[in-house]
Amino acid sequence: MGLSVSELISGILSVVLIDLVLAGDNAIVIGLACRNLPRNLQLKAIVMGTAGAVLIRVLATLVIVKLLQIKGLMLGGGVLLIWIAYKLLAKPKNHDSVKCYDSLASAVATIILADAVMGLDNMLAIAGVSQGSYAMVIIGLAISIPIMVFGSTLIIRLIERLPIVIDVGAGVIAYTAGKMITEEPMLQSVLSAPAIKYPVILLIIAAVLITGIRDRKRS
Repeated sequence: MGLSVSELISGILSVVLIDLVLAGDNAIVIGLACRNLPRNLQLKAIVMGTAGAVLIRVLATLVIVKLLQIKGLMLGGGVLLIWIAYKLLAKPKNHDSVKCYDSLASAVATIILADAVMGLDNMLAIAGVSQGSYAMVIIGLAISIPIMVFGSTLIIRLIERLPIVIDVGAGVIAYTAGKMITEEPMLQSVLSAPAIKYPVILLIIAAVLITGIRDRKRS
């Protein structure tokens, strides 16, 4: 894609931040799925389940990166990301329906399936911030996924102690949404001028943060 080194590094850092913020729920799912296994099988289930989940997530994200090059999908993806950023702030997820299992195979299958379903927001956000760079996606996920798996409890504690991490993550996702919408080929004639593009992006970020934080306080 002809990205500079600074653009590649900042993009990778954005991928890592988005994945870690959105992966808190996935880390909880891993813990719930494995909590009834014997201790000697828990790590094995986590590693095997995560390996399968990583493969599916990387392949699916690369497919989404390609799909976003189709006219109209950048706009749709941006609008969906706005909703994802808002939900991240305003509506914490409920994991009560996640079952725990006594067998290794069942726990592994649960981790893979839950990650595939719950990871759709991660995939879209990462594909949006990648600017079409497969290297950025692969490197970013390669850094963030091991941290998420083996440091899952630390991530959860960090988010609990510093809720602003969620706000920053939602802001990055909202920025990515605004960038996708303003770079949609069908809207280039209207939104390409910097005097219009950047105010639109700032407006999207502000709207997401204000409404999301307000509704979080209400609930």
